[in-house]
Amino acid sequence: MSDGRPWQGNWKARLYERVRERGFASLTAFAEARPAVPLYALAEELGKDDVAAVQVLSELLAEAERRKQVTRFVRDVLVRELSQSLPDGWPAVLDDANRFKVAKALGRWSAYTPETHQSRAEQVRAALRATPPPPGWRPLGPDDELLRTLLPDEEA
Repeated sequence: MSDGRPWQGNWKARLYERVRERGFASLTAFAEARPAVPLYALAEELGKDDVAAVQVLSELLAEAERRKQVTRFVRDVLVRELSQSLPDGWPAVLDDANRFKVAKALGRWSAYTPETHQSRAEQVRAALRATPPPPGWRPLGPDDELLRTLLPDEEA
């Protein structure tokens, strides 16, 4: 996608048109129907050659801000990053290769986390390093019990 096609024309209109064509009222509803699917895969499903993962991410955040559910968005993105980097779940042994996979997932997640939630993301990363989840742990969505404990909703 280095040709810039995702950015040509009104990409937001194109994105939402694709979402509606698939029977969803919002991008969030589309994404929620595909829990733990990496962002790049959501983008490919909506338009392999003309929708970028960063566009999906940006609009999911915008919808979350409007609904005042940014913390749930942050958990959702973490689930998607863990799914992409650790498809078999949390590693039983943190050798160099697995440590890299975990760091990659958490690093990307941190980069995608809005500034408003950066300090909470740092706390989550520290907690996961200090007390790793059980081997094989693979959150299937943003409402995973461990994730809700680590990153509770603001209203909670």
